[in-house]
Amino acid sequence: MATSSTSNIENGNVFEDLSGTGSTTSDNPYDALIDACGNSPVYRHFLVPNGPNLRRLKSKAVIRSTERPGMARKRRSSLANDPASSSIPFFTNWCILKSTPILPMIGTVSFSGLVHHQIDEIVNTMSSRIAEITDYPLNHRARLVKPMLSYDTAAIALSFVPAAGESPPDERQSSADNYTYHHLRRDLYGLSRSIGVEVASRYVVPSAHLTIARFVTPNDISISEKNETPDPLKVQKLLDWIEMINTELRDRYWPKDNQHIKAGGEWIVGQKKGLDCRKGTLWYGGGETVRLGKGF
Repeated sequence: MATSSTSNIENGNVFEDLSGTGSTTSDNPYDALIDACGNSPVYRHFLVPNGPNLRRLKSKAVIRSTERPGMARKRRSSLANDPASSSIPFFTNWCILKSTPILPMIGTVSFSGLVHHQIDEIVNTMSSRIAEITDYPLNHRARLVKPMLSYDTAAIALSFVPAAGESPPDERQSSADNYTYHHLRRDLYGLSRSIGVEVASRYVVPSAHLTIARFVTPNDISISEKNETPDPLKVQKLLDWIEMINTELRDRYWPKDNQHIKAGGEWIVGQKKGLDCRKGTLWYGGGETVRLGKGF
């Protein structure tokens, strides 16, 4: 939930609204998806993957074309994000290691955009509610399931969808999934706006993902170091590798009847650590923590 004002176009990568929702009468954009689903977790469970899936299909066509994958630029911002439970970082590392044979030069970069004094002004504006915002998941516990790799022409991410009552942990009732990740984002958006902070999310709803790698050089899929035109065989090998990982994710980490979800296949926002309010060049590991919320 970044608070910097940014464009959805970066170096030719257009992050269009693929949520399937139209406009809403609310000034909170997260109401649109919830309203479109009739507030039904089951319907939302099928609608939400529409965004990553459509983006993946469209990006596949672009990656296969003669255009280069986008290069990253820096951006400075302030945001509150969930550092994730201990199993999720291990899980994302597993996905990165699986991809290394195909993309040996893949990496992550820092982002930047606003200047220091602008960020300090935002943090000062939020100071009276930072504790409330970062501790919010303590009593509003949204669960995400069904991890899979999604991608566009700029990066690869580990995407999740809101749970809809399938295979809940022993201490959680299925009905708890009626409050979803999108309800949580809606509420945090409302809290931020209520104190005068303009929220500019990088991705439109219904995105629920962790970026694990970014294309920073075309060399992994180009014909040669001197010819940066994508090599069709290398590109297809990359796409096949991603789909192979996704097949393994579905087989090993997706919910199954009468079985607990394997560690890493489920993410309850705020588990072990609350939301992390950070500032600076924080995307992809930089910046500093203003306040870390209480986990459960």
